[in-house]
Amino acid sequence: MKTISSNTTLSGHITVPGSKSHTIRALLLASLADGTSKIHNPLPSADCLSTGNAIPLIGAKIDFGSSSEAGSTWTVKGAGKNVHLPENVVDVGNSGSLLYFMSPIAATFEGCSIFTGDASIRKRPVTHMVDALNQLGANAYIARPGSDSCPMVINGPINTKNTVVTDGRLSQYVSGMMMAATRMDGTLKIQLTDPKETPYLTMTKKWLEKAGVTVRMSEDFKNVEVDGPVQIKAFDCTIPSDWEAVAFPLIAALITDSEITIDNIDGSGTQGDEEIVNVLKHLGADIEWNREKQFITVRGLKKSRNGTGRLTTEELPGKELHVNLSGFPDAVCALAAIACFTEGTIYIEDIGVCRRKETDRIKVLREELTKLGASVEEGEDFLVIHGHSPVKADGSANPEFVLHGAEIESYLDHRIAMSLACLGLGLKEGQSVAVKDAECCSVSFPHFFEKMNGIGANFKIL
Repeated sequence: MKTISSNTTLSGHITVPGSKSHTIRALLLASLADGTSKIHNPLPSADCLSTGNAIPLIGAKIDFGSSSEAGSTWTVKGAGKNVHLPENVVDVGNSGSLLYFMSPIAATFEGCSIFTGDASIRKRPVTHMVDALNQLGANAYIARPGSDSCPMVINGPINTKNTVVTDGRLSQYVSGMMMAATRMDGTLKIQLTDPKETPYLTMTKKWLEKAGVTVRMSEDFKNVEVDGPVQIKAFDCTIPSDWEAVAFPLIAALITDSEITIDNIDGSGTQGDEEIVNVLKHLGADIEWNREKQFITVRGLKKSRNGTGRLTTEELPGKELHVNLSGFPDAVCALAAIACFTEGTIYIEDIGVCRRKETDRIKVLREELTKLGASVEEGEDFLVIHGHSPVKADGSANPEFVLHGAEIESYLDHRIAMSLACLGLGLKEGQSVAVKDAECCSVSFPHFFEKMNGIGANFKIL
């Protein structure tokens, strides 16, 4: 599927789906629980459906209800004391979260389990997962000689005799070990030498604590301890809206003559990606967050309260913005896109983990944004974007704004596809962006293009 985006004006209300990160944690913990759990407002995305389809392999049962749309309720009958080794190969599809969360749980059983996935998953490194499990007493290895990615084979069980020492730059496998600790005798101790994505570790800690699990985590996140075993009880929960999804209508409104309201905003503080609001406000973005009523109003360009909506680094120290994304690296795609519409230089830093996502996002963003006329520098763990606002300080057209249309590759990466499709909405009249393989957006935001068209995006689907 190819999607075409071009200059437009947005208006009205939009609601983003539930959080993928929360949904997958809820599904895994419900599968281990004793009794029947209700998960309200789950994200019915490809990754979450992959998780729902995987948990019966360890003895749980799931009912997706009569609808797979947002706002529905999924029912999980947990395996409880009867949870067992996966009874077949676990195909995680495109879900890195499922891979890294479920494999440590599978490693707590005696016997062999095998994890694989789609073409993208079979390119993502898992050596850090293999090493951590082997430190815990497993015999884990990569099935293909000379490869560093799935299929991954795990012979368990793991135990708590050793302290795991690992870099922790990817939070997902650390969260997986934390959840697996609920099935282990004793205290699982993890030392992280270079912890990143730390808000997600906090999210896992809060989920475990709600389930009655004792978790200790140092302020610098370098030491994590989880006491087991714990028999989790069934629960009812409501999944909050996904901040990673909020980023896309947010940036789309700011680069167009638009005013939109994003409803059902999660203000719990459990998602690090909410920090994008503060980042954009540093650039002068017109964003109002009504925490009491849980909505955000966004105004861009001529619809902003100052009449220009010009994003700039001119008022910042050194007339440049340095953003450390180690806590919320999935925002890199949206932030890189809007940096191209900002007057000044933006340094997006500490994003080395982004090379191990669905694709090498650092490399891909530099390549694809350059196709669109952007000035982008790539480093091992950073991007530098020299941008220009479409308007001068007085609101007149800025001749230095030279972004133009092109056909770009999504590399089957949902966040690449959504961010660059949104970028096309802010181009000059007559220019457009064509995003190839845009159907990948369903991984985290089902019906993304339809929802955006509901507020005037006018995406054309070919």
